[in-house]
Amino acid sequence: MQKHIEQLQKYSVQPDLGLLYKGVRGAAQGDPEDQALVCGAMIWAAFASPAGIPLVFDTIADAQLGRALSQGNCNVPCTRLADEFWQAFAATIEGPEGGYDATSITVAVASLGSVLDPDYIGFSEAAAKAHPGADSPTEKAVPPLLALKTLEVLPKGSLGRDLYSMWVDNGFDPEVLDRQAIGLDQMSPALRYLNTRILQMHDVWHLVGGYETTSLHEIAISSFQLAQFGHNYSAMFLATAATMSHIRTSQGFGLLMQNLAESWQHGQEMPSFMAIEWEDHWHKDIDTVRSELGITAFRGSFPADLLEQLAAVA
Repeated sequence: MQKHIEQLQKYSVQPDLGLLYKGVRGAAQGDPEDQALVCGAMIWAAFASPAGIPLVFDTIADAQLGRALSQGNCNVPCTRLADEFWQAFAATIEGPEGGYDATSITVAVASLGSVLDPDYIGFSEAAAKAHPGADSPTEKAVPPLLALKTLEVLPKGSLGRDLYSMWVDNGFDPEVLDRQAIGLDQMSPALRYLNTRILQMHDVWHLVGGYETTSLHEIAISSFQLAQFGHNYSAMFLATAATMSHIRTSQGFGLLMQNLAESWQHGQEMPSFMAIEWEDHWHKDIDTVRSELGITAFRGSFPADLLEQLAAVA
């Protein structure tokens, strides 16, 4: 692990976007040095430079999807990644002995925020306010918890009732994590609103956006959210997932990059989900909601349950 971390440290600096663009192809074909370059750029953006997130991920998507490079340079504010971060990041990549589940990896990645440079918070707040998809988050009140009883009485086949069934049938927590436990009330204004709304609406966006609750589609919806409003946790999760793939299953790195690029493009093409008052649409069926709001469901190149299929074969 130490050898991998040292290699990643070398590349976790302000990237040359032209070199990153060229490196994506080699990374997708299994070249370990190019994979480390791509992961390093993602780590740098996610954990050191929130303003660099759209530049880095746009470049990766451009290269993966065969588009011309759309970004210029990456001269944006950044912090340093201290030894404490690298120690915590290595432990996160290593993971628990029994592996992660959906909740434990969320908690593990989110906890990395505690070992970042103090300037990261200010940079992240500024990037959140500047992102057009964030829809002026400092001007909005933090939404209250959703009431299950409100959704339960809605007509069968409606978005709200489908959301209720999704939670109850699968034993999901309506907001994934407890707001107070993860300190949302201590965040700066833009991040407090955005993170609260994302926790609250994540499963709604699964339903409306066409993302299933599988491993591959959880990665995809993170990329979608990142493109939509520059969500820094999503960047952290994707950088962590990419690094795990690079170190453990490098042969699947290209699949992960394609999935990431396609959902990133989907996020760029859809209307701003953060600007939609989803509660106004609870009573409508999902097809009607999509039609009225101009939303198309995600259609990636791979079956949603591909990773589960591969795990079963292994």
